[in-house]
Amino acid sequence: MPITRRVLAAALSLAGICGAFPLRLIGIATAAEAADASNDLSKPTSLPEMVLGASGAPVRIIEYAASTCPHCARFNRDVFPKLKSEFIDTGKVRYVFREFPLNIKDVACAMVARTIANNDSGKYFAVIDVMFRQQDDLVKKTTDTLKRIAHQAGLGDQAVEDCLRDQATLDKIQADQKFAIDTLKIEGTPTFFVNGTMIVGEIEFEELSKRINSLLKT
Repeated sequence: MPITRRVLAAALSLAGICGAFPLRLIGIATAAEAADASNDLSKPTSLPEMVLGASGAPVRIIEYAASTCPHCARFNRDVFPKLKSEFIDTGKVRYVFREFPLNIKDVACAMVARTIANNDSGKYFAVIDVMFRQQDDLVKKTTDTLKRIAHQAGLGDQAVEDCLRDQATLDKIQADQKFAIDTLKIEGTPTFFVNGTMIVGEIEFEELSKRINSLLKT
């Protein structure tokens, strides 16, 4: 059954609802799977892409992640700052972040992050970083934590409530997730595509750095 704004509001009002689906299969896709996925990665998504890095960067990394995923939070904390400093800010990597909600709370986080950012990628990545760092609070008290984060960005309670009632954005998030599942065969978070090659699960900076450098040499 599709998630509607009524279902979203009702779910968020229930204390302690988590409903995470930990489908995290660690590994790398086969060559055929990676080729198929690569052909579809550039297709337009329903929502504007949230991107950091030069448009002409030789390496393109796409991350599918969820705000309540602890593996994604660890990547954001331990790996992403080094990746940004050494490869994104230096024009070697273009980085794309796409939402892949694992539960109703991830949907709410994605909607609020999109509202705060208002299609500004810099703002979006800043908000996502805050959400990952406050993940425990988001899981325990989703609505209160989202409102607190929104207040810091200058949005009031009513703006958050209006955001969570935005059926159009909700439909787009669901459409993009359906595309990720049906076409790209994504099953969990985090999932990365490095120049089209799928990497499923957590990856350390050293391994990611090796992959990037090998592509920079070609």
